Amino acid sequence: MTESMKLLRIYTDEAAYFGDHKLYAVIATRARDAHLAGATVLRAMVGFGRSSHVHRRHVLENDQSMVIEIVDTEARVRAFVETLTDLPEAGLITLETVEVLS
Repeated sequence: MTESMKLLRIYTDEAAYFGDHKLYAVIATRARDAHLAGATVLRAMVGFGRSSHVHRRHVLENDQSMVIEIVDTEARVRAFVETLTDLPEAGLITLETVEVLS
């Protein structure tokens, strides 16, 4: 049986913090605490955004692009996004329909 769900992607970078914690870890923890169906944090090899600053692994710094992927129903994902308003460094947030196969 297949089910249509939503995939939320949040683009940020490894150097982004919220207080003393990495922003991507804060978002993943909030997703778990909200009992969303699943979340994964991915580190990109190379990435850039609106500023055109290229984020990549470097010997002297850790500033790679990060992508947080969260899957759940549309209502739950949209409600979760509303809880992220206190995280201005979160970056681009996208939403798309996905088909869950198992």
